[in-house]
Amino acid sequence: MAERRHEVSEGGHPLTLRVRADRQARAPRGLRGPHDHLGRPRRAPKVHSEVRRPRLRPHLPAQRGPQPEAVDRRLRRAGAAEARSLVPLSVFALTGLGEIAAGDDLAALIADAAAGLLQDGDILAVTSKIVSKAEGRAVAAADREQAITDETVRVVASREYPGGVTRIVENRQGLVMAAAGVDTSNAPDGVVLLLPVDPDASARSLLGALVAATGLRLGVVITDTAGRPWREGQTDIAIGAAGLLVLDDLRGQTDASGRRLEVTVAAVGDEIAGAADLVKGKTSGNPVAVVRGLGQLVVAPTDAAASVGARALQRPSATDMFRLGTAEAYAEGFAAGQTAGRAR
Repeated sequence: MAERRHEVSEGGHPLTLRVRADRQARAPRGLRGPHDHLGRPRRAPKVHSEVRRPRLRPHLPAQRGPQPEAVDRRLRRAGAAEARSLVPLSVFALTGLGEIAAGDDLAALIADAAAGLLQDGDILAVTSKIVSKAEGRAVAAADREQAITDETVRVVASREYPGGVTRIVENRQGLVMAAAGVDTSNAPDGVVLLLPVDPDASARSLLGALVAATGLRLGVVITDTAGRPWREGQTDIAIGAAGLLVLDDLRGQTDASGRRLEVTVAAVGDEIAGAADLVKGKTSGNPVAVVRGLGQLVVAPTDAAASVGARALQRPSATDMFRLGTAEAYAEGFAAGQTAGRAR
């Protein structure tokens, strides 16, 4: 039989050493006596085998691919995002523009409203509505449905509701939008507005005139409102741009943890448009905003003509996972299956 003897630890608590028959002592597993509730590890409660979650599930595919290795922070160069974090960002609306009519010199009107306010590196976000008005892109409201059809290149989805039919289409500008971007908001009575024929060209024209009038290095973004897959609500996006980078390619740089970015390309053109809409609003009557603090995205005036426009933000069809609506994708797949079945 095993003998028991007590030794006193440095803290003064008696510990029990168990001595086996072969005289080999075994380390104590915990405190004994009145303190036996201290220092003793608690056992996890038993879980029924049917609800226990296994650590490994070999029957499921891998949820994450191999992660890039961490890069020593001492070897990293300062990225553009780190440089931007030190510069304050401000956005404010221009006031006093007034109603725009067909044929108006929009650049001159904006330059007058912004007199003494602009700084080198500023970006002007201009609502597409006033560009369309100045370019005479208005049609009679009675012809709205026909205008949507005329502006449509491809139907993405169509749904019938008690109030009518909603069509999500790809328009002539390559944008996927509800009603091809044809809109009645902020339009004169009895007419609807179409998008500018070439928003990037419109942005370049505005930029050239504004740079000539101010002598500053500026950027121009033409904005419009759109919905987004996965998300409720609408936000402004860039449909035209000149004088600035609309995509900030961060691939190859490292994040705050030192991991290399493999796929991150920031859609800064859309981010600028969304930020500007916070101060322009839909009902305030201020269609132009100035975004300040992103001068590193603005190119030199001599390079502005060659800058990539907002069309670069449009996803190619080969990688577009939302190219068709649910019902349309089902119908297309069903038709393809029927054709394949008849060919056998």
